[in-house]
Formats: sequence, C-alpha cells, structure tokens
Amino acid sequence: MSKNHDIPPMHPASAMDFLPLAQLRDVQFIRLRDMVQRAYDHVALFRQRMDERKLKPADLRSMDDIVKLPFTVKSDLRDAYPFGLLASPLQDVVRFHASSGTTGKPIVVGYTREDIQDWTQAMVRSFAACGVHAGDVIQNAYGYGLFTGGLGAHYGAEGIGASVVPISGGNTERQIMLMKDFGVTVICCTPSYFLHLMERAVESGVNLKDLPLRTGVFGAEPWTEGMRERIEAGTAIRAYDIYGLTEIVGPGVAMECVHQTGPHIFEDLFYPEIVDPETLEPLPDGTEGELVLTTLCKRAMPMIRYRTRDITAVTSAKCPCGRTLRRICRIGRRSDDMLIIRGVNLFPSQIEAALLRVEGTLPHYQIIVDRQKGLDTLEVQVEVTNEAFSDTVGALEQLQKRLAHSIESITGLRPAVKLVAPRTLQRSEGKAKRVMDKRLM
Repeated sequence: MSKNHDIPPMHPASAMDFLPLAQLRDVQFIRLRDMVQRAYDHVALFRQRMDERKLKPADLRSMDDIVKLPFTVKSDLRDAYPFGLLASPLQDVVRFHASSGTTGKPIVVGYTREDIQDWTQAMVRSFAACGVHAGDVIQNAYGYGLFTGGLGAHYGAEGIGASVVPISGGNTERQIMLMKDFGVTVICCTPSYFLHLMERAVESGVNLKDLPLRTGVFGAEPWTEGMRERIEAGTAIRAYDIYGLTEIVGPGVAMECVHQTGPHIFEDLFYPEIVDPETLEPLPDGTEGELVLTTLCKRAMPMIRYRTRDITAVTSAKCPCGRTLRRICRIGRRSDDMLIIRGVNLFPSQIEAALLRVEGTLPHYQIIVDRQKGLDTLEVQVEVTNEAFSDTVGALEQLQKRLAHSIESITGLRPAVKLVAPRTLQRSEGKAKRVMDKRLM
C-alpha cells in the first residue's frame, strides 16, 4: 500500500475507545443510572412500566441490573408521536429527525445541543476508526433532511477536520464528476448505491482506480462480505461497515476499524445486549440473537433497552486495533418483515395502506424487490377492478400515477406500478406472501 494509504494517528476523540474494561464499566453504570433516572422523571410511559415492575432507578446496583428494566419497541415511538417520549422541554430540543412509520406517521426523535455534540463525537470516532483524517475530502452521498444519514456523517466529517462535499443522494453523473474533479478520498453512501456509481463510472469512461478515492463508509442497509469483495476488487478502496438507527441516534452507533472484523460499538454511549427474540431472555457474547440497545447519554429522548429487531451476535474477542469496545457481527437480517430499499425502511403494510387510499384497486398486491446495476428497484403489482381494467389507456396511466404518488407519500420511495387484471396474482391459503425479494435469490 502506498504512503498515501498509511493510517494516521488516532484522533483525540477516540481515547474512549481504548479504556480499560473496568473503567469502561464504571462509566457505563454511572451513565445508565443517570439516564434511567432522567427517563423515569420525565417520560410517563417509562415511569409507568417501571412502577408496574415495582422498580425504582435507585434499585440499579450494577450494569447486570439492566435486565430488570422494561424494553422499548418501535410501536412505542409511533404511539407517542410526535413528542410523547421527550425527556427534555421542547425549548431545549435543537433538532428533530424522523424515519417512516407503517401508517404514514414517521418515527420522530429529538436532540438537545449536547446530544448533537455526542453524536458528532461518535461519528468522529467512526471516521477515525477506519483511517479517515483531517485533510481528507469526503463526498457525502447519504440523504440529507429528516433521514439521519446525511447530517450525521456531515457533522462527523467536519468534526474530524475533513473537507465535506454535501452532495446527498442521486444525480449519479454529477457524483462521478465531482469525485474526479474534487480529488475525493472518502465516500459515504449505501453500498448498493456505490455499486451503481461503479457501473456508471465504467460507462462514463472513468476508472475509479485512477482516482485518490481510498475509503468507503457504507451503511443504512444490510450488505454481505461478497458485496464488500466486489466493491474492493473493482476499485482501489477499502470498504467499511457503519451501523446505526434513527431511534438510537443515527449512524455512528458502531463502526468497523481498519481490520474490518465487524463494527465496534461505542459502548460508553450505546450499551448493547443480545436477547432471544422469542423469549427475550439475555444471551451470552458470541450467541446470535436480537440486538437491544440502551442510550447512555441521550438527553432529549433516552432509549432504554430498545429492541432493534436486528439479528447479530456480540463478540468480546480482542481486536488487533487494541480497542476495548466489543464488536457486532455483520447484520444481514431482521426479526420482523421490514425491507430496506436504498437505505429506506419499508413495511408491506405501508404499501397496502397506500393502495387502499386509491379508488379502483383491489386488496391484492405483490411487492417485487430486485437489484439492477447495483441499485435496488421496487415494483408493486396491484390488481384493479374490472371497471378500471377495462377503461381507456389514458385512464389506466392516470391510475398508475395516483398509486405511485400515494406510495411515495407514505414511504418516500417512488415505485414502478404495474396494474394487473382481477384474479391475476396468486392467492394463499395461509399467510399472504406479499414480498418477492430477488436480491436474496
């Protein structure tokens, strides 16, 4: 590897990554006790669940007692929309982010100024872990706006002293032009979008291996080791896995180091547990189960034992980088039926709600997800009434447009809509098989 690819010294913000384990446990418990007290004092739902268990914050004696606390699930955030889980007064909340919900109402999370600072430091530590440093030029192709990816990566990139190109997603030709003209050294986006960039670069006559680009920070969707190998073989970059979720903070919950042996969890900020998704009993390190996370510093909206639905295992095996932080194994599936398409969470029930808004359709549909030229595609086949199907071509085209708009208004995704005649789609005697995910075939 050339001198330009040498790993620089650690950023000062990364000191917490190397704490002796006993000291790390002390930090975790002090912060847990404070966060539980804050949630108990200011969040009615959490206080009610604690009282039902006859449990007070003072009953926590060590980190082992975290298993006594109640779980939090995604539906709690939906039911409390928009501000029911805030533990800070509204005047202290400086930002809101949101992700899509199943009925059109988003999952809303708030941040105080201190929360933004902690998030920025988590992202600084994330970038430092994979060798990003001051002087790098970072092209941030995560989406800006309510989605946490864009601003989360942006603040961390500025915090580490890099130059940020805030291009957001899409506009692929311009992405390639700026990557070349600006001398971009680091790119942040979903792995599937980077595959699309790779293919379009070839079509444009641009050889990514000739560019200064050396690092990819990829997340917001599951991806395999095979995809990493394909990305690295087709470019001169190292591809790193970053993990996060809106309900906890956004990106920066965990990040791979230069050894690429799984993302290290920033345990002083986000405490991990693995539980059996059926019994909810805790599982030891090294055993696969559902990842549960507790925020240890988040003031505006503490999340206590949040069930992520992500299936993984935690390993405490030593990493060559020397970090004392545990790692999670690559996450490739969830315990629920959620789809992730181009970094956006999608539930079949969202599609159903959107279709039933539009007159002329029947409640029979098929969702087909595929990957073409490295980019996720979404097609929705929907049966329409005999009257609608026998209508004019122009009327059918207008119906297609209304359906596509309805789906986009709920999910944020613009699908291809295919209208089919009644009784065209296969019926099921058991659970309806609504989704065909060809990416897994």
